[in-house]
Amino acid sequence: MTSLDLTPDQLLSTTRAVRKRLDFTRPVPDDVARECVAMALQAPSGSNVVTMRFVVIRDEEKRRAIGEVYRQVYAMYKASPGYAGRPTGDAERDRVQSRVADSADYLGEHMGEAPVLVLGCNEGRDRASAIAGIGNILPGMWSFMLAARARGLGTAWTSMHVAREREVAEILGIPYDTVAQAVLTPLAYTKGTDFRPADRPAPDQVIHWDTW
Repeated sequence: MTSLDLTPDQLLSTTRAVRKRLDFTRPVPDDVARECVAMALQAPSGSNVVTMRFVVIRDEEKRRAIGEVYRQVYAMYKASPGYAGRPTGDAERDRVQSRVADSADYLGEHMGEAPVLVLGCNEGRDRASAIAGIGNILPGMWSFMLAARARGLGTAWTSMHVAREREVAEILGIPYDTVAQAVLTPLAYTKGTDFRPADRPAPDQVIHWDTW
């Protein structure tokens, strides 16, 4: 698989949440998803015990069923006070957030159309231990997304489907009592590969040296 010509810093700073620029018409080979999981498995895992699990969803009926769950949960989010597109009175902030919200709205309606969905989970002895160890899958999913970006694919970190986690577990045959779901992402090739860093605060705005 040919990788994009990106430096480490470029890879880290341009792996963005991709929504409108996902190419839903181009298939994603199983081997590409497998390579991304292989990279994800190199991420840290507590006590060097690999409890991260990846459900790679290619079946159209299952993708659309999960997409419908996501659409319904997203509609509730869109009506909530925390919706990204809700005006704040800060014109510049609202301009940026309006663009973000428009992109998120698109994925809310089209999640199930992605050629592949990937669900990052954590497995435990029981439900409590699966939830307690959920931090194991988080760095793994970010590594998965970096690996996807390096291969010309886009992803978008979402977790709101967890509001109906049991229903998604039933769709996919996930054992709810021992597996906790964390992150759901589309996986698709992108329309173009030119992504830019996001506007973020300067480091000294968020660093507390030695004490808060």
